[in-house]
Amino acid sequence: MFESLSHLALQQYWWLIISVLASLLVFLLFVQGGQTMLYTLARNEKERTMIINSLGRKWEFTFTTLVTFGGAFFASFPLFYSTSFGGAYYVWMLILFCFVIQAVSFEFRTKPANFLGTRTYETFLFINGLLGTVLLGIAVGTFFTGSEFSIDKMNLTKVYSSAISRWETPYYGLEAVLDLRNVMLGLAVFFLARVNGILYLMNSIDDENIRSRGKKYLLYNMVPFLIAFLTFVISIFLSNGFAYDANTKIVFLEPYKYFRNMVEMPLVGIMFLIGVVLVLYGIGRTLLQTFYKGIWFSGLGTVLTIISLFLITGYNKTAFYPSTFNLQHSLTIENASSSHYTLTVMSYVSLAVPFVILYIYYAWRAIDKTKITAAEMEENENHLY
Repeated sequence: MFESLSHLALQQYWWLIISVLASLLVFLLFVQGGQTMLYTLARNEKERTMIINSLGRKWEFTFTTLVTFGGAFFASFPLFYSTSFGGAYYVWMLILFCFVIQAVSFEFRTKPANFLGTRTYETFLFINGLLGTVLLGIAVGTFFTGSEFSIDKMNLTKVYSSAISRWETPYYGLEAVLDLRNVMLGLAVFFLARVNGILYLMNSIDDENIRSRGKKYLLYNMVPFLIAFLTFVISIFLSNGFAYDANTKIVFLEPYKYFRNMVEMPLVGIMFLIGVVLVLYGIGRTLLQTFYKGIWFSGLGTVLTIISLFLITGYNKTAFYPSTFNLQHSLTIENASSSHYTLTVMSYVSLAVPFVILYIYYAWRAIDKTKITAAEMEENENHLY
């Protein structure tokens, strides 16, 4: 089946898979967003325990999706993996550090031999929620704004210089914070994670105090999210994008490239609009009514919006990882992918993805079968995060 597809068709198929994984990761960052609300939604230790245990039931989904996203990127587009993860490693190492301290915090927060103290691990959870989301957003922002790297595949023939890619700044990815568009996307991801975190906690915890505070702080986080998100979207729609010629493969700057991609791929544009509307609907209905299922509307909207943003960076003859050092060194789904054979074999493996999603759905439903309450925390005090 897959072996009959062209190399380009397989590349497009795997970029779609990467986009779906990225969207699921951004949705699952509600765990990180919820972690930053520990001392906002909660007023005492009992309420903090309910929040942490609600998030603790889901944090492994986020971590697993992050690892799967990185592994899929490595296998399908190895040149991107070696360039970004090998060049911008300060950023990726900080992201990794943030997720490591999250795992440690959930594991040891309530252990008897916790010599660091509960508050220390709660601080680690806040750091993970803040830096983890902002840095991921900034890293993805470079898909639109570019990074300073060079590519030379002839280095493979050299004994003492076998690295294909080279980062051309001494900051190894940290320079991305100097572009306001990257920062705006980082802040948008952070506040979206907080919004989804609040919606999730209002749905999963049966406590009127947390739910009433949730409405107030939902509004407080919705406003900066919309400002950051709209600033980012408008700026990339009005700026030059990184296009390439289908025949010559020459990369060039094209005015309004990302906006044109939305228009020239109408299904992607419609998906983007539906996604934004669903996020706003989930937030708005929660604010205006006694409604605690907003996470499902906002979550689906998040997934659709992120998929569409990823698709406009890789489809329609667009360089998904531009080089501002040398445009012709930019990475596209055509020049950065694995071989036809590798993508074919991986595509058969990808057929198992629906079964994995069904398992996650089943596990999610089983875990959330009953809402978290203060009484449950007291009954199971020896089995808490």
